[in-house]
Amino acid sequence: MTETLENRRKRLRFRSWHRGTQEMDLLIGSFADAHLNSFDAAQLGRFEALLDVPEPVVYDWILGRSQPPAEFDHDVLRLLLDFEYKPPTR
Repeated sequence: MTETLENRRKRLRFRSWHRGTQEMDLLIGSFADAHLNSFDAAQLGRFEALLDVPEPVVYDWILGRSQPPAEFDHDVLRLLLDFEYKPPTR
């Protein structure tokens, strides 16, 4: 049975908010909230692959400490690198 795009987005959103460290949960979760609904199936696949990369590696990419390998140099990672986390206002 094929997973619907809606269910896939829900699953990826959950994974985004439960990465492990609070910093990455906030960053990746907020990014997912801002972008998942506009991603097509291929972009969802690229995002899911990013979620499989260990947190410290992605964190180093975000901070510019290291460069991602060619297979991760794509539109979804560029959106993540350009993403500006804004904490909710009270």
